[in-house]
Amino acid sequence: MKTVYSKKITNERWIHILPPCIIIYIVAFIDRTNIGLAIAGGMDKTLAINSSVAGLAAGIFSIGYLILQVPGGNIAEHGSAKKFIALSIVMWSVLSIVNGFVNNSFELLVVRFLLGVAEGGVYPAILVLITHWFPDEERGRATGWFNMNYPIANIIASPISGWIMSIYSWRWVFIIEGILSFALLFIWYPLINNYPSDAKWIKKDELDWLENKLSNEKSQVERNISIQKTSNNIFTSTNLWLLVITYFCYMTGIFGYYLWLPTLIKDLTHTGIAVVGLLSIIPYIGSAMGIWFFSRLSDRTLKRKLYAVIPMVGLAASLSLSVVFKFNMWLSYIFLVFGGVFVQSYNSSFWAIPPMIFKADVAGAARGIINGMGNLGAFLGPYLLGLIMTYMKSADVGMYILAVILLIGCFFNSIVKLPKKERVVESS
Repeated sequence: MKTVYSKKITNERWIHILPPCIIIYIVAFIDRTNIGLAIAGGMDKTLAINSSVAGLAAGIFSIGYLILQVPGGNIAEHGSAKKFIALSIVMWSVLSIVNGFVNNSFELLVVRFLLGVAEGGVYPAILVLITHWFPDEERGRATGWFNMNYPIANIIASPISGWIMSIYSWRWVFIIEGILSFALLFIWYPLINNYPSDAKWIKKDELDWLENKLSNEKSQVERNISIQKTSNNIFTSTNLWLLVITYFCYMTGIFGYYLWLPTLIKDLTHTGIAVVGLLSIIPYIGSAMGIWFFSRLSDRTLKRKLYAVIPMVGLAASLSLSVVFKFNMWLSYIFLVFGGVFVQSYNSSFWAIPPMIFKADVAGAARGIINGMGNLGAFLGPYLLGLIMTYMKSADVGMYILAVILLIGCFFNSIVKLPKKERVVESS
């Protein structure tokens, strides 16, 4: 192990870069999921749509979401993540407002599809931005902190949308939250820079340290991997498809958990919707704790594969044990809370892997492919569990199936081949 000693540097990038990214994605998450509450709040009756059309409207977003995954990553890597995400904010803000004026199912489906297109490139673009600002030894924590947007959004989305609907109507949920999205531009544009060298606020010691670390990291990746520069060649990479499969399995598991968590808690506790809402918040608090804990472990050890596998195993075990101990209501609920601890802990380690095995000029496209194709699991998980609940009148078998799918993802994650590298330790 090679050790390099350096003086203590400033860390202003953690304040300037990550909070805007977190806020952007919290609002994006709310804009994509508020349809569920709108349907429950009367949209289905106003537009005269049945449950299947309502489900299609919620799901068609994911189809549009695929379209800009690869272009978004490429634009962020070779162009400007800052401008691309600013344009995406404008697009999804307009579409969210338009959603408040739809009058039939066809208009609703078109708007939802286009909203998916507008938001689709944002996630891979932010991941690229993180690689520009945080070297490998910090990337797990940086990605983890960014992914704090999920538990925060899940905790605040329903109260905000529900409050708006209680005063106005479901249409105003889309209109007001769309206007709120426009305000993000005043946060995003002043604070974000594509590269450290573009930022006027960064101190010289931090800039020099970052540029040196990132330059050495890029050289090391280029020495340790063999991949051509054209983006088409990433499709021949075995590692790419292993990462797609493991991410697909992960997304299947977590979206099955996310969508049906309130229903599972309601069936388990036999309580009213208000109590279910409160009990549903606790797993997301656990999720925030899990992200913090596992991202720190991942960066401290740099064992990315290990700390991607452990949360998947933990979530699989939690889902299974919640069924095994179903005879004890609170013990079963505790295992669902443990599931919340693991449900987002995977991302901080997993998304630190692509920059280790793909050169910078194709890494953005690789992230887009992995995220886009992996997100098809967001269809499979909820649909599979819902289908089983419909025909078997119980979620038990579905939970076991989701656990098995997660374990399959663990296997494919474990056989990803990472380049060997020397660890460089900074000390003050």
